[in-house]
Amino acid sequence: MAAPLLLLDLPWLLYRAHFALPSSIKGADGEPIGALLGAVRTILAEIDEHDPVAVCCATGAEDATERVALLPAYHAHREPMPDALRRRWDQAPALCEAFGWAVRDGGAWEADDVIASLAAERAAGGGRSVIVTGDRDLMACVGEHVVVRRPAGRGPGLVTVDAPGVVEAVGVRPDQVTDLIALRGDPSDGIPGVPGIGAKTAARMLAVHGDLEGVLRAAGADGPDGEPGGEAVHGDGLTPRLAGVLRDHAADARRDRQVAQLQTLDVDPVPDGPTDRDAGAAAAEALGMDRLAKDLRAA
Repeated sequence: MAAPLLLLDLPWLLYRAHFALPSSIKGADGEPIGALLGAVRTILAEIDEHDPVAVCCATGAEDATERVALLPAYHAHREPMPDALRRRWDQAPALCEAFGWAVRDGGAWEADDVIASLAAERAAGGGRSVIVTGDRDLMACVGEHVVVRRPAGRGPGLVTVDAPGVVEAVGVRPDQVTDLIALRGDPSDGIPGVPGIGAKTAARMLAVHGDLEGVLRAAGADGPDGEPGGEAVHGDGLTPRLAGVLRDHAADARRDRQVAQLQTLDVDPVPDGPTDRDAGAAAAEALGMDRLAKDLRAA
């Protein structure tokens, strides 16, 4: 089996490591450096696990301007980035490049969109991708050529999620993940979803009606172009009360689906290439991560 492209959600890795590692771990400048240390060690562990043909660290718009324009509540609940993390955030791309890893930025879009675009491009050519992220929306990319590596629960370990694993984790197929988010919402991103519809109810309705538009049609909602809806079809989680709620919130659900939809971006392809551990060790040492540098040189 051909080696995969390793696609990494760099913002998620940095946030995760910053809050997981103690602030007593300092860099050469005397400031906490856990974000970089933890992110790099996770990337190296994933390289050892998957022996990828290439590695890409994806970044994007922290303020998510394109999605906020559609939904002002998107990310509005999130705390500002800590100053200690901001410094390491700015240093991360150069450090990754020192290892020979590609860095691709989404501009006004997010790292998730970069990852989805590169995974789709690789799959179109028959190549495989392994996505490392904690974001649920990237489960929509899973398929014959794509798996996701995500937290197993508490602790540092990651598990591989394939298409059956997506169904086990969230109750729907990968191609239904975006519709699930539109119906049940995603509190971590500030996507509200339809009031009164939880994950299990949304999954049951999607299993019967296929996608968001199928659920809305069954509820008797007007179509996306304003065409009148038909008579509601109750059952399989779609009660008369929920049908009424869906009719009232059809436009909101369609908006939330648009917000959750991963975008296809024009991203420069990632060339095949190995990890340069010697150059990475030098860059790590310059930042004060001496133990990491020692481990890299001993590998």
